Amino acid sequence: MEFDFATPVERRHPEQGSSQRWPSQKWHRYDESVLPLWVADMDFRSPPAVIEALRERVDHGVYGYGMVPDSLRKTLCEWSAREYGWAIEPEWQLWLPGVVPALHLASLALTEPGDGVLTITPIYPPFLKVAERTGRLPQRAAMAPPQVLGEQWRLDIEALEAAVTPRTRLLLWCHPHNPTGRVWRHEELTALAELVERHDLLLVSDELHCDLLLDEGASHRPLAAAFPELAARTITLWAPSKTFNLAGLTTACAVIENESLRHRFAAALRGLMPDSNVLGLVAAEAAYAHGDPWRRTLIEVLRGHRRTLVERVAAWPGVALSAPQSTYLAWLDLRVAEGLAGLAGSPQQVLLEEAGVALSDGSDFGWPGFVRLNFGTTAAQLDEALSRLDGVLKG
Repeated sequence: MEFDFATPVERRHPEQGSSQRWPSQKWHRYDESVLPLWVADMDFRSPPAVIEALRERVDHGVYGYGMVPDSLRKTLCEWSAREYGWAIEPEWQLWLPGVVPALHLASLALTEPGDGVLTITPIYPPFLKVAERTGRLPQRAAMAPPQVLGEQWRLDIEALEAAVTPRTRLLLWCHPHNPTGRVWRHEELTALAELVERHDLLLVSDELHCDLLLDEGASHRPLAAAFPELAARTITLWAPSKTFNLAGLTTACAVIENESLRHRFAAALRGLMPDSNVLGLVAAEAAYAHGDPWRRTLIEVLRGHRRTLVERVAAWPGVALSAPQSTYLAWLDLRVAEGLAGLAGSPQQVLLEEAGVALSDGSDFGWPGFVRLNFGTTAAQLDEALSRLDGVLKG
């Protein structure tokens, strides 16, 4: 089946003369002169099967309180078994409105005020807010950056070990990793699993990006499946939001094998989270049941975009990029970029003002001097944005 990933979708002015009819965080944060490659949603229409399922549900005309259908639970079980060799059960699933709420709920449910909540940096910014927002102790450990061009970022297990204290109770993990795009090696995960067991930590594994692996032959194994000894202490977070571009439908799933852990997490949901999003549930089921051909085509498109990006960055003196192994996000090191020498401000701010391209500021991820670039857009828009960046970063 043919899918169109080349035709631009008008997101700034979806209807002539009504720029605010469907305001978009990505497209309306900055003025019309700016090309947005920042927040992690794509500029592609979602799979046709999802659009048709939503159309049918909207045509029903009644949008009352819904329930998670058994068919969705069954569909996710089938997806997990087929894609990841993980035999999950329907009762392990707790559907909720998003991964970010799940991170905060996990802290509330599984720790006490003053307990340590640990994560590695750089990391998706909401991770860094969880402890503060829930009255816990923020704890961080830095990843090891590449030492030579072409290397990947890696887990610094010694730094992680040093960050653990007697107060540490919860580890927030990202697998694959946002923003570096790392698909963790089994040896790294083995060391992580041993550390978690030895320090008796609970673990939340955000596996949101696992469906978009870009390296040929790459594979993903959920932590709770790869290390059965971790299953009793692990909450796995999945969602169709990144894979199928459904972020605005705010639907995610916490997969929790251990019954006691599941009940503790479920108890924290009550009164803090709304009932299920009826349209989000419909979209999730259609995506997991019928969206795989679209996803596979998307991966090929993203591989081409990654190749283009790597080639262009190679011509920017002083800029370093480790090719992301998953998803549509690239993490660029601009700390010694020659094109930015003598220009005041963070790299993100300078490129916004000088190139008219909006990127995500590395400071928000815990690493100033970096930016995150979203290449989940059309080839034409990516080329235009890279051409603008050429004008600054080629020097």
